[in-house]
Parts: sequence; structure tokens; C-alpha cells
Amino acid sequence: MAELSAEALAIHQSALIIDGHADTPQRFLDDGWSFCDPLLGGHLNLESARAGNLAAEFFALWVDPAEHPLGTHAARALALGHAVLQQIRLHPDQLQLCLTPDDIVEAHAAGRFGVLLSVEGGHAIENSLEKLAEFYTLGVRSMTLTWNNANDWADSSAEPPRHTGLTDFGREVIATMNRLGMIADISHASDRTFWDTLKASSAPIVATHSCAHALNASHRNLTDDQLRGLAANGGVCMVNFYPAFLDDGYRQAWNLLEAERTRLQAEIELPFRAAGMPVPFSVGGRADRQSAEKMEPVPLARLIDHFEHIIRVAGIDHVGLGSDFDGISSLPAGLESAADLPRITHALHERGYSREDLHKLLGGNLLRVFRTVQACAGTPTNA
Repeated sequence: MAELSAEALAIHQSALIIDGHADTPQRFLDDGWSFCDPLLGGHLNLESARAGNLAAEFFALWVDPAEHPLGTHAARALALGHAVLQQIRLHPDQLQLCLTPDDIVEAHAAGRFGVLLSVEGGHAIENSLEKLAEFYTLGVRSMTLTWNNANDWADSSAEPPRHTGLTDFGREVIATMNRLGMIADISHASDRTFWDTLKASSAPIVATHSCAHALNASHRNLTDDQLRGLAANGGVCMVNFYPAFLDDGYRQAWNLLEAERTRLQAEIELPFRAAGMPVPFSVGGRADRQSAEKMEPVPLARLIDHFEHIIRVAGIDHVGLGSDFDGISSLPAGLESAADLPRITHALHERGYSREDLHKLLGGNLLRVFRTVQACAGTPTNA
């Protein structure tokens, strides 16, 4: 890995850096881990955020529908949200809940890490606009409409269509999010859900953790037409760091190991399930991490290729960071945690991107969208 240039480091240190997606809340709730603790195998904690000059993070409240039965999705997501808020209560001098764009700027100026809440997967609202409003009151400012499962009002990219996109209730969800000032996130959504959301939303939408389909044909990535649509809407595609979304060869090799990973993970979880105990987050993805350790890492350059492609297609105003920290089994070579974010800035700077370009990509674009979404809301931005 090349030594980082002083100019690139200065650009990185002067930027307000915001990441669009991390799955860290499960560590708080399931493992009793604290954000101020050592990483212990994770990707993001306060120390690594400080080292990488990461100013703020959207923490995902994700409910695995295979682990949590119908009727418990909202309760699980709310429990994850309260676990994040507990971290702020434990470390009020280090962490700050951010409900508005100005809160992010204020927290950064005060030397506090900005904490934002997002819901990953619309199944968490259990078909209730009242529960959607309850999440907003808790502090949620973004929601991914689907996960790998479709719900009763929106189709997922990972399943055959059930609704041909958004249902009428799905359009009510988007209208309510617009009214509240909550960002609509189309990562994980089907193509038809993407276009229906673009049409239904009166505010810009985002993809918080997706890559370019032209470089990797994963169903999770956005086509060039979608990237252009997102740009015309004023939105942002935030690039996911997951190797299987970055590199086709890695994705295909990873898929070949799925049966072995499933078998190994069942063995790992057996003692917990036999005892009727929940599977800790640190245990849940162990087979994936062990498989990833056996595979050739994807070069950092491949991640940079996705940034560049999105910039060429959508423009520099429509790209950002969407790491998926703590939700993926591995990172590209040279990236081990949030502390290594300067390597991305260095690599992009080496390819000719200016200070202004990089400040937009590292956080300015997402901050702009957040401001626009809340300005379109017509309601108070603090619940």
C-alpha cells in the first residue's frame, strides 16, 4: 500500500465525513459491547472513527425476519434504537444524537461523534404509519424501504416481485416520510420499487450502501439508468465496501461457498440454540468471516473504480460513502476499519479528484440531501 500523501491527508482531515450505513447497533444490544471499547473484530468504534476523521454515522436498526417472528419486528428495531441512545447516555461528552444537518455540523465542531439512526428494512414498521412516526420520534432520519425480503408494500431486489414495486400503501409510506423529513433509501429495493419511489417522492432519495451494476452484476447494485435517475432527483449513491458487490469474480467465488458456510454456521450456533439462547452478533457471522479469510482480498483500486464509475455516470454531486461497516464479512485490501478511510481519499486524490470534489464525496453530498429532505418536509425537523 502506497504511503499516503500529505496533500491527501490534509484534504481528508479538513473534510466533514459522514458514512451512510453501519450495522454496529447489534453489537450494543446483543453483545453488550460499548462504542468506546476496543474494536474486538469489528470495523467501527470511537477510536477508529477518530483515527479516520469520521464525523458522523447512520447506524442501521436492522431486524432479521428469519430470526424474529412477525409482530416483533418493530419491537426489535426499537430495542436496537434504544441501545444506540444508551451509548450516548453513557458517553455524552463523546457522542451526540443528530436529528438535523445542523446537529452534525455542531457535533463535529464540538469534538463529538455524530450519531444518526436509520431503519434497515420497511418490515420494521409493521404496515403502520403510526409506527413509522414513532421511529421518527425516537430519532430515525432514514429508512431503507426493503431488505433482502420483500414486505407487504415494497419489493426487494433479492426476491421475485410480489407487488410489481410499491403498493398504494407503499406510496403512503413515502408521502409520510417526505412529510416527516425522513430520507427514503432504495438500497436493497427492486428495480421497479426504485423507479416507483423516485416517482412518488417529493424529496431526493438515496442508496445508502450500493455499488455500480456496470462493474458488478449483483442484484444489489444500481444500473447506469438508475444512477442517472438518482442524479436527476438530486439524490446520492453511497458506495458499499463489500467485496462481493465490488468484484464479479469475488462474488461468484463467494456464492460457491454458500452451502459450506451455511453448514459451518449451523454448527457454530448449535450450542446457543440448544440452550434456547439468542445467538450473539459476534457469533452470527463467524462462518462468513472465516470464509472471507480464505479468499484473496479485493484490491482497494476496485472500490475506487466504483466511485469513479458513479461519478462519470451521475456526477460528483451524487456519490458518497456507504461502508456497511459491521454488516459485512470483509473489506477491500488496505481497509481494516474506519481508521483506514484516509486511504480512500488518497486513492481518489491520486486519480485527480480535487479538494472540492472529495469534500462533496466524503460527506457534503449527503449533508446537502439531508438538508433538502428536511426543507421539503414542511414540519419541525426535531421530533
